Amino acid sequence: MFDVQAVDARIAQLVQQQHLAGVSVCVKGKEGVLFSGQYGVRDLAMKTPVDADTVFGIASMSKSITALALCILDAEGKLSVDDPVVKYVPSFRIPGTPRSAVTIRHLAMHTSGMPPMEPLEWSIAMNTNRRESPWLLEMRATAPNKMETIEQVIDYVAHCPYPTLGAPGEIMSYSNEGYAILSYVVDAAAHIKLEDFCRDRIFAPIGMTRTVMDDDCASAKAMAKGDITSLFERENGETIGDDTWNILPPFRGCAMVKSTAPDMAAYYSCLANGGKVNGKQVIPAKAVERLVGAEYPETSHDYYCMGLNKFVRDGHVFLEHAGGLHGVSSKGAAIRDLGCGIAILCNQGDEDMDDILWTLYSALLGLPLDTCFRRYQPNGEDFSDPEMMVGHFTGHEGSPEHLAVQVVDGKPVAHKGETDMVLRYCGGTKFLGYTSETATVPCSRLEFLIRNGAAWGVRVGTRVFTRDND
Repeated sequence: MFDVQAVDARIAQLVQQQHLAGVSVCVKGKEGVLFSGQYGVRDLAMKTPVDADTVFGIASMSKSITALALCILDAEGKLSVDDPVVKYVPSFRIPGTPRSAVTIRHLAMHTSGMPPMEPLEWSIAMNTNRRESPWLLEMRATAPNKMETIEQVIDYVAHCPYPTLGAPGEIMSYSNEGYAILSYVVDAAAHIKLEDFCRDRIFAPIGMTRTVMDDDCASAKAMAKGDITSLFERENGETIGDDTWNILPPFRGCAMVKSTAPDMAAYYSCLANGGKVNGKQVIPAKAVERLVGAEYPETSHDYYCMGLNKFVRDGHVFLEHAGGLHGVSSKGAAIRDLGCGIAILCNQGDEDMDDILWTLYSALLGLPLDTCFRRYQPNGEDFSDPEMMVGHFTGHEGSPEHLAVQVVDGKPVAHKGETDMVLRYCGGTKFLGYTSETATVPCSRLEFLIRNGAAWGVRVGTRVFTRDND
């Protein structure tokens, strides 16, 4: 279907340019594997090459697996995704919101109204033996408890000190805590643990023989029989590594699947083919439709369904999700009309897999391999009312992140963390942030949420930062 040698050469070049330790890539179509490539190393000695069977973390790519479990239960009449969450987790509540108003669907689509908050970061810091770092010390100092049980997470959500973002269904803001709670909804509705349900009803039927959901990596290490990656980061221009997997017990279906690129490509191919593998229906078609089907809009911008972003370009429907944790940067995707699944797994944290993903998109669609698939694009125009964006905004997922926006010479500029940004208008209230006037690659994506003449919040990527009390 495409020039395998050219694709392989470009991905190898991107891996080298980004100084990535190890990467595994797989593309699977209706007729089988279309492309498989492994690059770099998996061990601390940096001598053992990555192979197709190497097990990686997939982090937040786990979310669509949990959402699919819910949709299978919905298809079988064991729950409805429009049931209130309290039917299965009675202690759950969001401050100021009627308890019966928040549904499973709201949590799965990140539209419950929950703001960004700290429990996942606290759970990592309090339950994982990691090297001392300023981040780790801050998280341990601020954690109210170990965040090792779902009850502790639910209690914090119920008393969260940050403002609720809106009514259920009104505002999308990515929430790891929502998917932690959904893990226990599956437990209650299926009458077995989420881990067992995924093994028996998703992994086994699709043929994902090197995939497991566990909370401490013990099961993954046993399954891998030594072929499991170490975990790397880039610090001060150097690559450093360890074998300390994050432990965050309540966040099971949120981020805890370990897998291989061929297994995850098979998963996304199954979704692209309506639940079929090699022509056989292995996942209920109704479940896949509920997950990402016609009830969700098809637009040129991302629309978050249940566990997957959906967008349309040139008549093709794409479904995708990224993942990131310590030593994990992942990207998975399906192109629905082509029946193709794509998986890119990297053993280095805080890295961007978009250029590799876009290379594969381009190859499959017969486009130049450097085609950009970024959904926000500057339109060359000026925003009509930049003064409405001015303010200071904060997100509280882990260490507080701050965004300050002002107008200079009639143009909006922003400051996030230690980064100054020039903002380029992309239509609506959407902007891309660049580190300079001459920069061509954006460093941030912003959407201002404006009410009564002023921004009350900014969606930074997928998280909503709210205006500080000035």
